[in-house]
Amino acid sequence: MKKIAWALFVPSLLLNLSAQAAEVKRPNVLVIVADDLGFSDTEPFGSEIKTPNLQKLAKDGAVLTNFHAGPTCSVTRSMLLTGNDSHQAGLGTMAEYLQPEQRGKVGYEGKLNQQVMTLPEILHTRGYASFMSGKWHLGATDDSNPKARGFDRSFSLMPGGASHMDASPMFPGNYKARYMEDGKDVTLPKDFYSSDYYTDKMLSYLKNDRKKDQPFFAYLAYTAPHWPLQAPDEFLQKYKNSYQEGYEYIRKNRLAKQIALGIMPKGTQANNPIANEFPSWEQLTPAQKADQIKTMQVYAAMIDSLDYNIGRVINYLKDTGELDNTFILFMSDNGAESATPESLGTNDDKNGIREWVNANFDNSLENMGKKGSYVNLGPQWAQVASTPLPYFKSFVANGGIHVPAIVRYPKLVNAGKIKTDVIHVKDFVPSILELTQSPRPQTFNGHAILPLEGRSFLPVFKNQTLPERSLGWEFNTRRALYRGDWTLQMQAPPYGTGSWELYNRKNDPSYLHNVAAQNPKKVQELAKEWDQYAQHVGVVEAPVRYKYGQMNCFYDTCIEPDFLKKMQD
Repeated sequence: MKKIAWALFVPSLLLNLSAQAAEVKRPNVLVIVADDLGFSDTEPFGSEIKTPNLQKLAKDGAVLTNFHAGPTCSVTRSMLLTGNDSHQAGLGTMAEYLQPEQRGKVGYEGKLNQQVMTLPEILHTRGYASFMSGKWHLGATDDSNPKARGFDRSFSLMPGGASHMDASPMFPGNYKARYMEDGKDVTLPKDFYSSDYYTDKMLSYLKNDRKKDQPFFAYLAYTAPHWPLQAPDEFLQKYKNSYQEGYEYIRKNRLAKQIALGIMPKGTQANNPIANEFPSWEQLTPAQKADQIKTMQVYAAMIDSLDYNIGRVINYLKDTGELDNTFILFMSDNGAESATPESLGTNDDKNGIREWVNANFDNSLENMGKKGSYVNLGPQWAQVASTPLPYFKSFVANGGIHVPAIVRYPKLVNAGKIKTDVIHVKDFVPSILELTQSPRPQTFNGHAILPLEGRSFLPVFKNQTLPERSLGWEFNTRRALYRGDWTLQMQAPPYGTGSWELYNRKNDPSYLHNVAAQNPKKVQELAKEWDQYAQHVGVVEAPVRYKYGQMNCFYDTCIEPDFLKKMQD
C-alpha cells in the first residue's frame, strides 16, 4: 500500500513542480523605442556612431531589415501598444495635426480610444507586472494616460517632446512640458537628462515594484534623438573631431557598410531626393559647415548616450539572471526628423519659430547640444540618417516608415541572423500574445473591442515564410500600400507627383525608379486595395494645405501652441 501511495505521490509532485517551473519561466518582455532614429544610425545598420550595446544585441539576436512603423511618433506608438491600425486606435493623425474635417470622428480622438485594448491591459490578465518610462504622447486625460491604460508604474513625458535637460517646451508659449508619474504631475530633478532618468526609473520599477519571479512587460520609450538635440558633455567630447567630411562622405560610407553587413543587397544606390533642394557640402560656407558639423556631433552623442543606457538595462537583466528569459525588441518609432525652426510654426510666419529660438536659446558653437540650446538635425543630415532610403519622418515613403529593429530571445531567435521578412509594428502585440500564451478578450470594460490587425511574426524565427498580405499607410493625405515586392505610394508636390507611383522593392530597394507607367494594371490593382484599406480602418482625409518649402507643415497651422497647451492640460 505504501508503494502504491508513493507511486501516486511522485508523479503528482513532479507535475506540481513542473507547473511551478513553467510559471516561473514565463517570458519577460522589454520593448525599447528610440525617437526619430534613422535607418542607418546604429552600428548594426551601418553607422559610424558607436553603439556597442546594440551591436551586441544584434550579435546575440536577429536584425530585422524590413521592419516598418508609422510615419510619426504617436501614430506608431498607438499601433505598437494595441496591434491595431492607428486610424482605429484614435491616432488617425497626430493630435497636433487634427483638422476640422477629422475632429470628432472615430479614430481621430488624438489619444488612445476605447475600441482598442493595450498590451499591458491584456497581460494583466496573465499576472504580468507592467512598467513604462519615457515618452507617452497618446493622451493625458484620466482615461488615456499610462496608468489608465494598464501600466502599474509609469514615468512619462506626456507631449511629443521637450528639452532633454529640463522641462522647457519645444514651441513658444508660457508653459512647461508635462511629466507624470503614475497619473500624477511631477517636476524634474535639477540634474535631469532624459535618457539617464528614463533608465533610472525603469531600473527602479524592475527592482522594487514587482513580486518575486513575477514576469514583466517593460516599455522603455526614450526621447533621444528627438530634437532639440542635446547630450551630456562626456558624450559630446567623443565626437568633437568627427563629421568634418560632410553629408556625401558619411552617406557613401554607411551604404558601403550596409552592403558589407548584408543589410542592403549588392548594387544598392543611395536615394537623395532632396539633393537639388539644398546646398551640397561643398557649396556651404565655412560658418555653415561648422554649424552642420557640430549639429551632427550632437546627434551622434545623443545616440551614443542612448546606447549606453540601453546597456545599463541589459546588464541589469544579465546580473539578475533574467536576460535570456526576456524577449527584447529594439526599434525606432519612425525615420529621422528633418524639421528646422524655419519649417515649424504657421504658414503666416515666414521664419517659423526662428525668432523665438534666437531670442531664448544660446546656439553658439560652444553651447550647441548643451542645456539652453535648441538644435535641429535638419533635412541634409536627416537624409543621411535614412541611407539609402528616400525621405524621412512624416513621409510614408520608405525613409519615413522603414526603421531599424533588433530582436533578442535565445529560446527562439538564433544569434547573428538577418531577417528580411516584411514586418509591421502592429505585429508586435500578436507576437507577444503568442509568446506569452495570453488570449485577447473580445470585450473590455463592458464594451466590444476591434479585432487585431497585426499578426505574429514569431514564425520567421522558425524559418517559416509568412503569407503575403497588403499593408496600408495614410498620413495627412500621403498614401502607401505594400504587397509582395511592390510599393504603391502617393505624395503631393513638391515631394511627389500627386499621383500614384509604383516601385519594385526587390529590384529597386532605394526607390529610384517609378515604374507606374510601365505597369498600369498593377497600379490599378494596388490602388483598389488601398481604397479597401482606407475604408476598413476609417481614414478621413483632410484637404491638402501644404506650405511649399516647409518640410513638416501640411496645414495652415502646423504647430499651434495654444492648442498644444490645451492638449496637455
